[in-house]
Amino acid sequence: MNKVFLIGNLTRDPELTETSSGVSICRFAIAVNRNYAGSDGERKTDFFNVTAWRGLGETVSRYAKKGNKVAVVGTIELRNYEDSTGAKRTAVDIIAQDVEFLSPKGSANENSGYESDFPAQASQAPAKRKPALQSFDDDSDIPF
Repeated sequence: MNKVFLIGNLTRDPELTETSSGVSICRFAIAVNRNYAGSDGERKTDFFNVTAWRGLGETVSRYAKKGNKVAVVGTIELRNYEDSTGAKRTAVDIIAQDVEFLSPKGSANENSGYESDFPAQASQAPAKRKPALQSFDDDSDIPF
């Protein structure tokens, strides 16, 4: 089974392009902190290249910006290629199957337009007045 779950922050704005056949493809990278600190007390960070296709890619491109926290569910894909010196290299890519936006509204990245098209959350909506409750004491019909 090839499945990966990552939570991290975008290291740059997503780049949306199209293939020659017109299929949308979005590429972005996320920084994922490790769960432990090294001997020097610093936490290590891994960087992953992520590719999202079609509608998912268009959504990521529209709503995500550099610095936003996202959760990515996908698969790992290895690519072999030759660099400019002729050395054989292997690249690891994550092919996104689902992306969830985790940065809360009102965070440091609010001005990035991240949630500008999302409807307001229920907690942000004005409080509705609740009707006053009246006590009701009618235990006369209870047989015990």
